[in-house]
This record gives sequence, structure tokens and C-alpha cells, in this order.
Amino acid sequence: MNFASDNISAVHPAIMEALAAANAGAAMPYGYDAWTQEAAEALRALFETRAEVFFVATGTAANALALSAMTPPYGGVLAHEEAHVNTDECGAPELFTGGAKIIPLPGDGGRIAPEQLAARLAGFVHGEHQVKPAALSITNATEYGQVYTPDEVAALSGLAHEAGMGVHMDGARFANAVAHLGCAPAEVTWKAGVDALSFGATKNGAMGVEAVIFFNRDLAGDFLYRRKRAGQLLSKGRFPAAQMLAYVKDGLWLEMAGRANAAAEKLAAGLAETPGARLAFQPQANEVFVWLPRGMHEALQAAGAVYYPWRESRDEVMARLVTSFATQEAEVSRFLELAAKAARAA
Repeated sequence: MNFASDNISAVHPAIMEALAAANAGAAMPYGYDAWTQEAAEALRALFETRAEVFFVATGTAANALALSAMTPPYGGVLAHEEAHVNTDECGAPELFTGGAKIIPLPGDGGRIAPEQLAARLAGFVHGEHQVKPAALSITNATEYGQVYTPDEVAALSGLAHEAGMGVHMDGARFANAVAHLGCAPAEVTWKAGVDALSFGATKNGAMGVEAVIFFNRDLAGDFLYRRKRAGQLLSKGRFPAAQMLAYVKDGLWLEMAGRANAAAEKLAAGLAETPGARLAFQPQANEVFVWLPRGMHEALQAAGAVYYPWRESRDEVMARLVTSFATQEAEVSRFLELAAKAARAA
């Protein structure tokens, strides 16, 4: 019953097999290999556009380097106050932009509303005495497992572009968002105004690969140098590329995300019927946030359930439960049984 993160899952067998296959013989280093070229083409086909594609090892690198391509040192990056770029990347965006300022915005469920963005942009009236708004970074799915629709992305992108800003999407759980929406990946990215996407795979069954995808190709002009300077140009580039090829082949990425989302839906449905428990949000991806009575929380943890307490009050704990493609139905059922038992004992 480990719901700490989707990062706890093993590598999907198809991806492990692809790594083993790529391990045969020699190949040119630094991305000048057939796997890298084929993987980049596969992503262009997936997104239906001639995007520029670069592979990196981590989501933090993908976000920070993508933002560095659109934000000068005197710029500002507008993002949700609980976005990963603001709370969980140890200043990497600030480092790789050369000092740009993260400007946090509020929003329910990790989402920024257009009126919130418009109001904040209206406050930039002091010229060079303030940072220059340069980028909007939105997360899909959000840190609270909520999903922006194509129309919502387009509304935010329109405001950002009117202000002369670029639009970045943190897609660490992009697969879960698309699985929920049931739309083509293009519809919720470049067709909705997104200039650059951090396309995540590690949280959804890969060993360790992310892609920085520039739909606005003008932003990619010197990205080869940015990636190298950041230590993200991997010598044996065929291995991250082989993972990405297997990830998108035959829709594996959406199949895995669909499984994770379904497990989260079952958890949420069961908890909604558990006396004393109450959902903080209706899950739209693979994260469930639920307020648990403190006694129930303590009973679950004593029984071996693993998850992160996200918020706490005197009487309640907001638990974050994250599912993955590898989450077993028995784990979900056991967790719900223990929660129901704790409710009866209260």
C-alpha cells in the first residue's frame, strides 16, 4: 500500500526491453545515434508538428532549461504558488535563467484562472523598477491532480502572448492529463498556445528520461549549449532515447496513465463513501487528496499505508495518495478496507 508517489514504480517491462535492445553494439555518442533521431521524430508525429526536441534526465532540468530559453535574468516567471518550479526545484529555474524571479499566483487545485493572471499582469506598471514578465509556466496535470482543458490553456496563453510572454507547460504528469481529457496532445499544447513543453516519462513507467519540446522553434536556437552547460547532454544518448521510443510506441504512455488514473478514481470513490473522510478535490489524474480524521490517518499508517500528509489541522490530515501504472487493485482495496475499519472504530 505505497501511495507516496508514482516515482516508486518499477520500469515498465517494454521500456526495460527497449533498453536491453539498445545495449547491443556501438552507437555514436551525444545524441548522434539512430535512437535519438527516431525518438525525436516519434514525438513530432505524436504532436503533429515539426517541433524541436531535446532529451534530458530529469524534470527539474527540463523545466529550468525550458524557462531559461524564454526568460532573461531580469525577467519574471509567473507560476502557481505551489507549482513544482516554485516549491520543489531548489532554485534551478532561477539558476539557469541567470536570476529570473518566480512570481507565485494563487489558484484552486493548483490551477491559475485567467482573471488571476490578468490581475497580476496589470500590476506591472513600474517599468525597469520591476522584473519584466517573460514567461507563464502552467502545470498539467497540476500538483493537486487537476487538469487544464484546451480552452483553459488557450485563455491563459492568449493573455500571456498579449503581454509578450512565452508559455511553458510542466508536463511531468502530462500523460495523466491527456488520458483524462481524451484529446490529441496537440490540442492541449501548441494548438492552445503553448510554446514549450516539459514532456515527462519518468513518473509514468520510464527509468529516467524527459523531453523538452519547443513548439515555438525560435526558442530552441541555442538550446544545445544550454543543455550541455547544465550537464544534461548525456554521452550515451541512445539509452534515454530508447526509453522514449518505447514509451510512446503503440500508445503505451496513455495506456499506463489510464491505469494510474483508474486506480485513483477507485480510491477516491471508496474514500468518498467512507464516514469521516472527505475529498479535497475530485481527482482528474492520478493523485487523490483527501482529508482524513487524525485517528483514521494514524490507523492507516500503523497498518503500513505509505503516503504524504500534505496539510494538517488539529483533528484532520490531508493525505496525498498517488497511483501509478503498477498500482495493484488489491492495494487499493486493502487501503479502503482499513479506512472503513478505522471509521467504524471511531
